[in-house]
Amino acid sequence: MMKTRMPRVYEKGFHMTPHSLLCALIVAGGLLITGVTRSDAAESPEQLKTACEKGKATACEDLGHLYLNGTGVKQDDSHAVTLFRRACDRGALGGCHSLGWVYQNGRGVEQDYGQAVALYRKACDGGVAAGCKGLGVLYESGNGIDQDYGKAVALYRKTCSGKEVSGCTALANMYVRGYGVKQDEFEAADLYQKACESGYVQGCHNLAVAYLRGQGRPQDEGEALRYLRKGCELKDRDSCQNYADLKKGTLK
Repeated sequence: MMKTRMPRVYEKGFHMTPHSLLCALIVAGGLLITGVTRSDAAESPEQLKTACEKGKATACEDLGHLYLNGTGVKQDDSHAVTLFRRACDRGALGGCHSLGWVYQNGRGVEQDYGQAVALYRKACDGGVAAGCKGLGVLYESGNGIDQDYGKAVALYRKTCSGKEVSGCTALANMYVRGYGVKQDEFEAADLYQKACESGYVQGCHNLAVAYLRGQGRPQDEGEALRYLRKGCELKDRDSCQNYADLKKGTLK
């Protein structure tokens, strides 16, 4: 008899009170949640370095992401921090968000949630949606700031209505658990779908689980497979594994 296993559901991993089976499946999403990547930077590391040294703040930010991720350069968290700080100080508010992220996660600096809060707030106030999302995460967790689910929900809603679709998934997770909003798995599924349709892999994966469990969507293994396949096409390893297992009948 084949063993079956439960699919993992991406989430930030805070306060896992099992209001529902879907909620009980929620686990940490790791670096996928951060939004700290810059795939839109077409310049080479050498070009970015030259532009950064000439005072272009966004080039410093983009170069920082290359060092943070070890893309085209030797991975160096400390140098990434230096570049993010330079970008932030020169007015590139995306650099402030990235600097907040490294403080939140202790990458290249000593972990300091208070600094993360201040930097995320600066970025958010300047219109950087990812900064609002990061600030929402800290309000939700209560790290560096008084825990406030209502403020977290408001920030996630703000980011979801803009370009930061990771905020849609974060907001959906609040609806799943009923934190700061009335529990509503249908609204959660709608938000996962919005994120997925915008190419955000966690939305696809979580929507697949909603279909698999019949929570917020009619129970439909075919639809679950479709969204897991889409997540796999977006290079998500867990979606690929869950897709294969569901096809084999070892995922329930």
